[in-house]
Amino acid sequence: MDFASKWSSLLTSPSLKHLTEAGYGIPKEKQHAAVQDLTKAHIESFDQAVSEGLCRAVQAIRPLEFMFKNDRISLAFVEATIFKPVVGKGSICRDLRVFPAECRGRRCSYRGKLVADVSWSVNGVPKGIIKQSLGQLPIMVKSRLCNLHGLPPKELIEHHEEAEEMGGYFIVNGNEKVIRMLIMPRRNYPIAMSRPKWKNRGQGYTQYGVSMHCVKEEHTAINMNLHYLDNGTVMLNFIYQKELFFLPLGFALKALVDFTDFQIYQELIKGREANSFYKSCVSEMLRLVMEEGCITRGKVLNYLGERFRVKMNLPEWYTHEQCANYLLDQCICIHLRSDVEKFYLLCLMTRKLFTFAKQECMEENPDSLMCQEVLTPGRLYLMFLKEKMAAWMVSVKLSMDKRAHRLTGGMSSDNLVKMFNMGSDVTHPFEYLLATGNLTSKTGLGMLQNTGLCVVADKLNFIRYLSHFRCVHRGAAFAKMRTTSVRRLLPESWGFLCPVHTPDGEPCGLMNHMTAHCEIIAPALPTTTLPALLCSLGVTPVDGSPGRAYTDCYPVLLDGAMVGWVETDLAPFLADSLRRFKVRQASLSCLTALHQRALPPQHSPRNMYQCQMGKQTMGFPLHSFQDRSDNKLYRLQTPQSPLVRPVMYDHYNMDNYPIGTNAIVAVISYTGYDMEDAMILNKSSWERGFAHGCVYKTELVDLAEKMKGEDNLVFGVKPGDPKVMDKLDADGLPSIGTVLQHGDPFYSYINLNTGQTFVNFYKSQESCVVDNIKVCSNDVGSGRFKRVCITVRVPRNPTIGDKFASRHGQKGILSRLWPAEDMPFTESGMTPDILFNPHGFPSRMTIGMLIESMAGKSGALHGLCHDATPFTFSEENSALEHFGDMLRAAGYNHYGTERLYSGLSGLELEADIFIGVVYYQRLRHMVSDKFQVRTTGARDKVTNQPVGGRNIQGGIRFGEMERDALLAHGTSFLLHDRLFNCSDRSVAQVCVDCGSLLSPLLEKPPPHWSATRHRKTVCLLCGKSDSIDTVSVPYVFRYFVAELAAMNIKIKLDVK
Repeated sequence: MDFASKWSSLLTSPSLKHLTEAGYGIPKEKQHAAVQDLTKAHIESFDQAVSEGLCRAVQAIRPLEFMFKNDRISLAFVEATIFKPVVGKGSICRDLRVFPAECRGRRCSYRGKLVADVSWSVNGVPKGIIKQSLGQLPIMVKSRLCNLHGLPPKELIEHHEEAEEMGGYFIVNGNEKVIRMLIMPRRNYPIAMSRPKWKNRGQGYTQYGVSMHCVKEEHTAINMNLHYLDNGTVMLNFIYQKELFFLPLGFALKALVDFTDFQIYQELIKGREANSFYKSCVSEMLRLVMEEGCITRGKVLNYLGERFRVKMNLPEWYTHEQCANYLLDQCICIHLRSDVEKFYLLCLMTRKLFTFAKQECMEENPDSLMCQEVLTPGRLYLMFLKEKMAAWMVSVKLSMDKRAHRLTGGMSSDNLVKMFNMGSDVTHPFEYLLATGNLTSKTGLGMLQNTGLCVVADKLNFIRYLSHFRCVHRGAAFAKMRTTSVRRLLPESWGFLCPVHTPDGEPCGLMNHMTAHCEIIAPALPTTTLPALLCSLGVTPVDGSPGRAYTDCYPVLLDGAMVGWVETDLAPFLADSLRRFKVRQASLSCLTALHQRALPPQHSPRNMYQCQMGKQTMGFPLHSFQDRSDNKLYRLQTPQSPLVRPVMYDHYNMDNYPIGTNAIVAVISYTGYDMEDAMILNKSSWERGFAHGCVYKTELVDLAEKMKGEDNLVFGVKPGDPKVMDKLDADGLPSIGTVLQHGDPFYSYINLNTGQTFVNFYKSQESCVVDNIKVCSNDVGSGRFKRVCITVRVPRNPTIGDKFASRHGQKGILSRLWPAEDMPFTESGMTPDILFNPHGFPSRMTIGMLIESMAGKSGALHGLCHDATPFTFSEENSALEHFGDMLRAAGYNHYGTERLYSGLSGLELEADIFIGVVYYQRLRHMVSDKFQVRTTGARDKVTNQPVGGRNIQGGIRFGEMERDALLAHGTSFLLHDRLFNCSDRSVAQVCVDCGSLLSPLLEKPPPHWSATRHRKTVCLLCGKSDSIDTVSVPYVFRYFVAELAAMNIKIKLDVK
């Protein structure tokens, strides 16, 4: 479906049709296209990477040449194939395919085999091709290589997946991991920029430079800069294996082409023939090369090869010239194939740099969308794979060097296969990259960061899950910068990035989310036919001469290559012609941010808060709870469909994964229990199940890790074991549906050799219900009964202190469960579910919540649902009038207010109370996870002070500011109690005469005494025992005195 038709068929208003149609809940014939589109960028880029991308990358890996026993050996990849995930060899099973649900349940990785054809030759004579497995690669779910590819909803459900499974992630050790989309500089485009820190690069450097992010067809990338020096010369700066190198521009130009100095000079001054300063600078750059004695291209190559050879692992039989050519090929304008093209591009960049340095052209903004592109997951995957395949060849060479003396019979294919099997496979590097998000790479892959590349796609609720796939990050390098220019919302990002959905705090403005209309183009289209078309439209080729002077011409660039010149008066005609040649016209329609549930006009920060809180809401994240082994899953028992929602809610079928409840909310200050954003909940509503939920927690028990080297442990229970208390079944596991309390037996296992049983007890303080138990095997399928996943369900009904929020950034905590008989009630006898304090509105200006209340009320009365976007109403046709009329039609007050009666006295309240229906979300922040209590407990070994941390029953730090507060109150005994008695009070002996804490020691008794009888404390320095006194000091002070004594500093106490 093309872009225009996809969005033209969008509904105009939300409806309840989806919930009320006949076949609701029955799997459809096909998956919902709109939902599948959300992860399209991830899946398309991966599909491209593992098909044509892999072919290109394999061909781009240079053959590895080395000497082995006086023979020149060459290894090269011919082709590589990635297979679909299947079970290992030797496994007995009905279906060889492995499906994602099994990998999640078993906490293993979803991966397929990588097999490469490696050709080898000795002294240039080809010896054949060896098929070699290079390890296992993670496979993206729902991609071309996934076993779920193209399955309809019904079959997906049979394979224990969601009916609307979107894919786009990898499964590593049972966790769903997403490779983040990063914003990179636009490929192959020279950007003029000014960076003050460039002045620190060396003597004479200025802040002016032209930067280029060069990307090859198979996605290998490198960053390259031209620096302007204050003496008018230019330095070329490139990176090779994470090291910065600087090369005067003259050397690069002369090394690339066999032109005379005058030809190079003429090319550089094109368009600036009248500028004498520039001409003298160009002459100076070429003179520098002459001074080094490099007159011809061959001599320059020799000169460069000699100097750079040390850094390159090239065979010793390579000449200096070959080394220099390798350097030019790998590090300078790598996106261009021929040296002449590179020469013309460097000349163009030099002209641009001088124009910029002399302030004749504007600086380009690297933060603008025009100068950016997105690094797709498939591209990172492919770049990493290419590097690891090259590293595998090097590891084979190293193992051959190591074991050269063991190889009998010289170089044979059998010996080579043995060596190949010793090479480092790609399994571990890929799993490490996806599990930690850290990139271990020799070259750095042309990226600015090597951490935080992957995130866990946690299924807290559907909106949060979705946002991982639509998120684009500017890069970790910018988070540390003190400038705010990177974070700004620029006008040109309208329609591409959501202006509201960005976190507050450190990542603000760096982590953005794409709008629903924004699409990422994964496949690169060929541009081979375009130069001919341009020439036919009046572009003069780069080596020809145009009809006008170069000053009256514009240079023409295509994909980072200089194509030629176009005369200034021809340029508008050329641009128009090219626009006509574009077959598809992309129409940018109105921006509809995907995640923003914004209601009518309200304060912008509140919309930002809601974007964050929508992602912290307990909802209904998935339908296959029985098949999941996630560490933690939240579930709302009775979610509802909102009555007020945007069209996009229906467009993405979000009723399949609802995230809240429609509540009757009265805006009234009723008891004082609703101050400062607290809210009162009707106890009867709570008893009827309002916002009830539970948490699923899974524990993986692997007996192979319990006792290393012990293979005879299996789950089981000894008959009549008193420790088990008949609470475990014969298999040593609790039965499904058992309620576990703190200290109950959790599981038990037996050592088959000794017959000894071990019982583990349930440690958590919260009681839980055993939900399901999965018995797992290992990857080979040979595991005995020794690995299980136990999932328990912890009921979490709302308690005082749990966090709730409406969809307008109005967050609050539940402060009281108020009895229904004491709640205010309306004339019809209805009591509200929630009492919301009116003081929450004026300063926050969340008018949207007031309008939602009226809209929800009218929707409930008329059986409708209303559009919640702010674009429906205007000054002439206001929301208040529209919903007010609907309320009046149902017999209610036009302004949404009603007369309420006090639940305590039964008297009518004097004021009209605003009451209506608002969609409330229950957030995952619960008191049960946060509260911290400590009486006595663990102490730090060194300082003797209580340890911190909730998990280890630690204390809460009484810090500097809290101390100041108690000082200000003058509560000295309380201060003394907190910081001394309850912390590290200790009794120490001190010598009054010499003031030493360290010298008083117990005297040594004569041998015939018992250990402690009549022993005195003697000061070793004074030799007296009558000058010893006992004092109470903090233990940490004694430790401090001992530390200072070790540094030869004596502390003397003046004891009064």
